[in-house]
Amino acid sequence: MSDQNHLHPIIKNLPAQPGVYRYYDADGNLLYIGKAKSLKNRVSSYFVSKDSSYRIGLMVRKIHNIEYSVVATEKDALLLENALIKELQPRYNILLKDDKSYPYLKIMNEDFPRIFFTRKLVDDGAEYFGPYTSVHQVRSILELIKKLYPIRNCSLPLSDKNIQKNKFKSCLEFHIGNCLAPCIANQSKLEYDKNVEQIRKIIKGNLTEVRNILKEEMLHFANILEFEKAEITKIKIQSLKEYISTSTVINPNLGNLHVFGFLEENDKAFVHYMYVHEGTIIKTKNFILKRNLDETKDDLLSFAVLNTFDSEENTNATILLPFHIFIEPTLKLIVQVPRIGEKKSLLELAEKNAMYYKIKGKENQKTDPSTRILEQMKIDLKLTELPTHIECFDNSNFQGTNAVSACVVFKNAKPSKKDYRHFNVKTVVGANDFDTMKEIVYRRYKRLLDEESSLPQLIVIDGGKGQLHSAMESMKALNLENKIQVVSIAKRLEEIYYPNDSIPMYINKKSETLKVLQQLRNEAHRFGITFHRSQRSKNTFKTTLNEIKGIGENLANKLLLDFGSVKNIEKANLVDLEKTIGKTKAKIVYDFYNTKNVSL
Repeated sequence: MSDQNHLHPIIKNLPAQPGVYRYYDADGNLLYIGKAKSLKNRVSSYFVSKDSSYRIGLMVRKIHNIEYSVVATEKDALLLENALIKELQPRYNILLKDDKSYPYLKIMNEDFPRIFFTRKLVDDGAEYFGPYTSVHQVRSILELIKKLYPIRNCSLPLSDKNIQKNKFKSCLEFHIGNCLAPCIANQSKLEYDKNVEQIRKIIKGNLTEVRNILKEEMLHFANILEFEKAEITKIKIQSLKEYISTSTVINPNLGNLHVFGFLEENDKAFVHYMYVHEGTIIKTKNFILKRNLDETKDDLLSFAVLNTFDSEENTNATILLPFHIFIEPTLKLIVQVPRIGEKKSLLELAEKNAMYYKIKGKENQKTDPSTRILEQMKIDLKLTELPTHIECFDNSNFQGTNAVSACVVFKNAKPSKKDYRHFNVKTVVGANDFDTMKEIVYRRYKRLLDEESSLPQLIVIDGGKGQLHSAMESMKALNLENKIQVVSIAKRLEEIYYPNDSIPMYINKKSETLKVLQQLRNEAHRFGITFHRSQRSKNTFKTTLNEIKGIGENLANKLLLDFGSVKNIEKANLVDLEKTIGKTKAKIVYDFYNTKNVSL
């Protein structure tokens, strides 16, 4: 849990109120969504329990960030959890619970599509809706659908061609009223597809239209004295009402609402957005807005609203705001500032979430060690921007031989080992540290420029003024001398040198800035020495056998094993060599040494 220490302040400041929490990994992928009567107690339990299953433990180890939304009651938490799970489908909500608890509704991609629930997701072109947390709920929806719109459950290939050829006969499902027999052209494809479209609306929660149709149907049957059919329709309406009641946060008659909670503090504003669709919260989003000049709170809230509706078509959408702002008329938004009632309660809920989002943001800023270190480095080294990307260079050789260089990369004040690079020196002969540094720095950033890769904000050179001057020659050749800050650190007294400044700067020996620079230098030295030793070992064990074209490492080892030494191989006759490596290879080896000896 040492690598999750940054989560402790977040958990500590969680509210002891009902809500929904969301776990994210280091890449920002959503891991899990859960509900809680007390967010503080529930989230804390994941990190203190020792009796968790293997899969839960695996998920917990991946948690890098925690987000949450506060709601009014435990029931609201359940409803919001269900809505978010259906929309976002987090991985571990399925893996950590019994798969049987998470069925999907499936609409087949076929003529006269079938509709049923399944527990398997298959890439077959079908539409999947879910996952649902309640099997009973899915069965109720499916039963409601079948009552409202009789859908076939057979697997017959009902193409227009097959139906026209009268290949099928009506079955028992038609005679008992569960299907309208499209197989015998008793129901048109157009009518069937209209029913499927209404079913999609039911599944997505657009129930108002369906409810109105059923009411009209019931009244129609009553007016023509078809009381049995009217009673059946009444039962359908009741089933629909029961389904609506299990997924409603506020009165659905209030319509679809876009709610914005707003809080400001100093130069920042915190906004929590909720979308309420027919009484159910189905979407939430947080914003942090920072003043660049002297923007008012009206300007900040207007920006949040525009950012929400710019890419979506929400003609005549109703938005709830804590205060009036100017809205571009072309957006066709209906602005309301409720003072009492359910809408006011909904607005207060959004503002409460904005408040907790503000607390979380402040805690993250306060406790993030990387941000603090980088801010201090920016001040200490007099940088113009945060050094989120730092690279450090070091050279290594042995009496001028096997010269190599190393480049280590730090991102957010931490080693990024996948970005480390080592170099074999190509143009420098002997122990010339200055020319070596010039070559390597040029090669490194010439390649980054050619690849259009991101450049560092800070380059650290292991050495003094000479190494720094050589590095700057390469930076000038690449026209980067004014784009990237370059410094060198000398080992003796930990002096920091700047280009064109002969007087070094000294940093407090206990400062975090110096510790990062020392870590960079030590890591570059370690990485370079390791590569240098590897190269030297390879060259140390080379023999004249390595010079023979057509004789690889395996054959060379076989010869050394049989003859004991290179000297014995040189003296061996052709027949003895053939016994070990065959006629063709033996002649190559024999000719190499004999020709060599003759020339000598």
